[in-house]
Amino acid sequence: MIVKDEFLNKLRRYFALNLYEVRIWTALLSRGVSTAGELSDIGNVPRSRAYDVLESLEKKGFVVMKLGKPIKYIAVKPEEVVERVKKRFKENANDAVKRLDGLKGTDVLKELELLHKEGIEFVEPSDLSGAIRGRHNLYTHLETMIKDAEKSVSIMTTAKGLARKIDALKPEMEKLNKKNVKIRIAAPLTKESLQTLKELGKVAEVRNVDKLNARFCIVDNKQLMFMVRDDNDIHPSYDIGIWIHTPFFASALSGLFDLAWKEMEPADKAVEKL
Repeated sequence: MIVKDEFLNKLRRYFALNLYEVRIWTALLSRGVSTAGELSDIGNVPRSRAYDVLESLEKKGFVVMKLGKPIKYIAVKPEEVVERVKKRFKENANDAVKRLDGLKGTDVLKELELLHKEGIEFVEPSDLSGAIRGRHNLYTHLETMIKDAEKSVSIMTTAKGLARKIDALKPEMEKLNKKNVKIRIAAPLTKESLQTLKELGKVAEVRNVDKLNARFCIVDNKQLMFMVRDDNDIHPSYDIGIWIHTPFFASALSGLFDLAWKEMEPADKAVEKL
């Protein structure tokens, strides 16, 4: 059975295997039971590597070694393999999270923070900027920005963006609300926004904007992120944001936001008209 390279590459991504492992595994699946030598020939894997690869697949739960001589291997059902791999991924992820949680309060984290603090003193403000690609990364960075807010968070977004904000940022906004951080959000309000407004109303002041179409976030008049494309015209993976740490520019844009904010209709009045 000839297996296409495209299919092998998909298997590598899904199951986190190397090339020799997917070749041996698919070769064994096509045979059911086979020896290392036969699998080496079918999968085009050097014989000197076949036993190591099979041992690795056995540890990962893809194959079972059959008793007797010559030594043969049995393929585990693919459905069972998926469940085993899922379990292994979860265990590895949980272990990784525990290790990272264990860093809190340790000398390792303190030293890393010291390095960052000392290094940042020598950085020009213009260097504290960057392009963030992909909507997932954008929201991850937005979360990091607002997490450290001390005074204010001002957001201008689209109708679709308003719903995404509540999904991604609500937990952090709730924490900021308890710290009395002022959160303002301006967005076009629609009937689809009603449920989102109920949730946002507890943590932020929302106003309706119908004359402006922009996407940005200002934190403490120091940090700014603005998205360069309309989210109606771009696939999430191609979304791009520019992050800048500059009090001068952030304060200037915040001043313009304040002026526009005064002219915006409060959410409760806008809802009455929907």
